[in-house]
Amino acid sequence: MLHLLWVLIVGAVIGIIAGALTSRKLPAGWIGNIIAGLVGSWLGEKLLGSWGPHIAGMAILPSIIGAVILVAIISFFIGMSKK
Repeated sequence: MLHLLWVLIVGAVIGIIAGALTSRKLPAGWIGNIIAGLVGSWLGEKLLGSWGPHIAGMAILPSIIGAVILVAIISFFIGMSKK
């Protein structure tokens, strides 16, 4: 149970970092940050492998890169739908 909480916290931080690096706000606030961090972590580790420091079972650098890619894609499609 404590590991799940730790994973959610680290996922949220990764999502916040990705949002800050791309200068974009994610929909759904902190829940969007958690989802972007977790999905971005999975995406980054699938694309780039599991290298660098690990926290809560997530490789931090590939996770942040994957979350940045995910936030950029989401922002692109949300921006298109508003026009």
